Amino acid sequence: MVRIEKKATRLYVLDTNVLIHDPAALYQFEEHDVVIPMTVLEELDKHKNGIREIARTARQVSRTLSDITSRVGFDEIQAGIPIPGSIGVTGRLRFLCYNDLKSLDNLEESPDNRILAETCRLREERPDASVILVTKDINLRVKAAALKVPVEDYLNDRAFSDLDAMIEGARVYPDAGEHGTGLWEELDVEVKVERADHHTYYQLSGEMPADWHVGMLVSDNENDANFEAIIRELGPNSARLQLLTNYRHHAGVWGVHAHDSRQNFTLNLLMDPDIDLVTIAGNAGTGKTFMTLAAALEQTLDMKGFERIVFTRAPIPMGEDIGFLPGTEEEKMSPWMGAFHDNMDNLLRDEKDGSSSWDNDATRSLIGSRVQIRSPGFMRGRTLNDTLLIIDEAQNFTPKQLKSLITRAGRNTKIVCLGNVGQIDTPYLTANTCGMATVVQNFRDWPHAGHITLRSVERSRLALAGEELL
Repeated sequence: MVRIEKKATRLYVLDTNVLIHDPAALYQFEEHDVVIPMTVLEELDKHKNGIREIARTARQVSRTLSDITSRVGFDEIQAGIPIPGSIGVTGRLRFLCYNDLKSLDNLEESPDNRILAETCRLREERPDASVILVTKDINLRVKAAALKVPVEDYLNDRAFSDLDAMIEGARVYPDAGEHGTGLWEELDVEVKVERADHHTYYQLSGEMPADWHVGMLVSDNENDANFEAIIRELGPNSARLQLLTNYRHHAGVWGVHAHDSRQNFTLNLLMDPDIDLVTIAGNAGTGKTFMTLAAALEQTLDMKGFERIVFTRAPIPMGEDIGFLPGTEEEKMSPWMGAFHDNMDNLLRDEKDGSSSWDNDATRSLIGSRVQIRSPGFMRGRTLNDTLLIIDEAQNFTPKQLKSLITRAGRNTKIVCLGNVGQIDTPYLTANTCGMATVVQNFRDWPHAGHITLRSVERSRLALAGEELL
């Protein structure tokens, strides 16, 4: 990467994909100047037509630029427009327009090459400033580095840095001793146990660990835990923990039992009426969808806590698209719902004779009246009341798309996001910029949200070996 010279003024040249990825990128550079080449405006104009998300975003960026330029005169546009909303020293918005632009060493002209040429020209005209190209296009960053043009990725959309990892939602103390008796000595805290509303609470006093957060699991073992609790309240010198329900043996959920501490915590989050948002991460085969559907059926059909279950996911293929799908919305979504149908078949299977009640017409009619399969593209504008909304493959949604789904929640609605940030199929999204990571990070300290990362693969020994060896 080309080293950026430290000069008093910085000019950030934005690529088209930065503005489309984050329409508010103009406002994220504080006191520094933001430069938009004419090539970027031309590309935005090409993308503005249509109903796809990229077209909507391009129109949003164009409207933002129109609003900013409509308030000022031609002289101010030439001098640089103060960017509204900045605190303290105000940055300026500038436009690049070169009629006599020279190509880069006679390379075939392309938008990327034109943006590079415009950046090089600006750098020659402004030797007093550090000119930096900002793009999410990896190939353009390689080109810029080869031409010794300072270049950066757009970092403001990251939920956490590359050096960090998404929170696991659990803190395990394997050396705490039997029944967690050594846990309090290890944490060096004073404990007061109390019983209220049929629950056991532990009130801790003392300096709390820095990696604790509200809604996380505290356990003394991964597999054979004797102490498992969720953090309900947390301060610098105090915490309130609630002992979890044990779903390992008798108190199962729709016939599903936990095998380890993280699975037990998952079922507790799913069954807790005080938790409105649950995010479950984990590799393939860890039981994310299986446990979620079990808890959803238990609360909808048996406990009557919700009127319906809505299941949705991002319809993004792993390989080539199979083309047009006929039928209704639910029929079009059916090929994407293999995980849903497989897990429903397993949940409704009779363990004695191996038959599945899912094949029974009466069962299908009952389940069909309460379970809806919906496309995320048709969710905008809806209000979901008395609903348990399951969002599968949440890592393939952008933060904006996931926000649109979460804000559908109405009265008595619970949302469960399932995903694996190691399997992202959407361009320009990474493990630390996808919607799943953003939701986990931003809801980290909200008392009505919970997150857990599952580890043990339950599908089969072959699936476990594949996860480890491949």
